[in-house]
Amino acid sequence: MIRLVLLIALMFGAATALSAQERSSLWPEIPAATGAPHPEGNEYWRRNHMNLMRHDRDQTMRDGNREVEASLKGCFDCHAAADGEGTIVTYESDKHFCRSCHDFVAVKVDCFMCHRSTPEGVDETADEGADHAAILSPRQTLADIGDLVAYLKHSNRTLVVEAGQ
Repeated sequence: MIRLVLLIALMFGAATALSAQERSSLWPEIPAATGAPHPEGNEYWRRNHMNLMRHDRDQTMRDGNREVEASLKGCFDCHAAADGEGTIVTYESDKHFCRSCHDFVAVKVDCFMCHRSTPEGVDETADEGADHAAILSPRQTLADIGDLVAYLKHSNRTLVVEAGQ
């Protein structure tokens, strides 16, 4: 009798493992990319994208290399998501490519507080409440280094006040 139960359990486990490879309706709906597939494969990027992005960030910020192979800007060339009407959505929308998985796993993405969440040429300031389009909106420019220093001092003061609360 025990052998029969073990055999049935083993068969059930094998059937479950085979069916789990198919896409379950419980997984998030990920918008299809528009570009060529990653040479390393989607699974590689799903598992390693954060480490790769950190590596590229370090190359850009610490080494000054702005020609990194997989920049955030490059991601949106293929992974810009559109709403039902075909309009490219920003991170404010739950249809955004990054949010499709990050909301599912309850991971907060703070990249878009400073960086664009769409390809260049898409107006992110059109979204009400969009505070992620850029540190400075396209209409603002820094006149000189003094403006930059004043901006950074204000930002630092804000951070100090928030940390003290």
